[in-house]
Amino acid sequence: MKKTFAFLSALLCLGIAAFTIADFPETGISNGIIEAKLYLPDANAGYYRGVRFDWAGVMPSLEYKGHTYFGAWNPAPYDPKLHDAIMGPVEEFTPLNFDEAKPGEQFVKIGVGVLTKPDDKKYSFATNYEISNPGKWSVTKGKNQVAFTHELKDETGYGYNYQKTLKLVKGKPQLVLEHVLKNTGSKPISASTYNHNFFMIDNEPSNENIRIVFPFDVKGEGKGFGTIINAKGKMLTYSREVAKGDQVFSAGLLGFGPTPKDYDIRIENTRTKAGVRITCDQPLEKLVYWACPTTSCPEPYIKIAAQPGEEIRWKVSYEFYTF
Repeated sequence: MKKTFAFLSALLCLGIAAFTIADFPETGISNGIIEAKLYLPDANAGYYRGVRFDWAGVMPSLEYKGHTYFGAWNPAPYDPKLHDAIMGPVEEFTPLNFDEAKPGEQFVKIGVGVLTKPDDKKYSFATNYEISNPGKWSVTKGKNQVAFTHELKDETGYGYNYQKTLKLVKGKPQLVLEHVLKNTGSKPISASTYNHNFFMIDNEPSNENIRIVFPFDVKGEGKGFGTIINAKGKMLTYSREVAKGDQVFSAGLLGFGPTPKDYDIRIENTRTKAGVRITCDQPLEKLVYWACPTTSCPEPYIKIAAQPGEEIRWKVSYEFYTF
């Protein structure tokens, strides 16, 4: 009797756990070449409820020709409000009005909402700032695309209509991130935005099988450069695996020029012969690089600016391939 009860209890626990894992709002997209899954913004049940990254476009999986490109890279215990409890080609905007705001006053992060500044400390992406105005999210789902809209109106004077569409291109192994930002407030918007690119190509650790390729001769300094990772010619290559406790970080790789042609980055797994090419219709402002044992992340920054009433657009493209 006790064994039967224990068995039933175990089944019940597994059922609850499975329900919890599958209970995040989500949707899938496909163009017959690429299959991908996305988690949807939701203040109460969403997979990601942190205040660092834009809530639109969290992508736990993408498959092409039997190769996988994203996954759960973070070994920390899952917490929806953890700043990097997130997956996929996710983006962050630098905060608006943070330095001018006094403790107790508000500042804005596009794709998140209006946050409260708690003290005089410098901005930290790891701080779980309180959301005072989350704005309004809406989602339009299609077979091969998902369109997210975030509307914000606030007493700070900032307001915007932000539209982000993740689209799989018909007949091509390509994912496009289309952005439209209209300034609906009374204050100008000026910020930087970047994609963190949490790639895990075929779950390969950050090691000698992973390389990052640029269209220019790249130079890099920082933690792990020259020991764990090397910048030589047009490539970043690892001299050994990034072990637990290692840190690889450059605050700014050098070598790119002022035109969009240098926003052209390839990440390749030379063992499984799978890669991805990242391009944008905007020039690079800055190029950060970060890696841990499970993911290697070029972080390309661009500058955005919109006066009140102005609408701006930009596009980031991902082309998946084998070689």
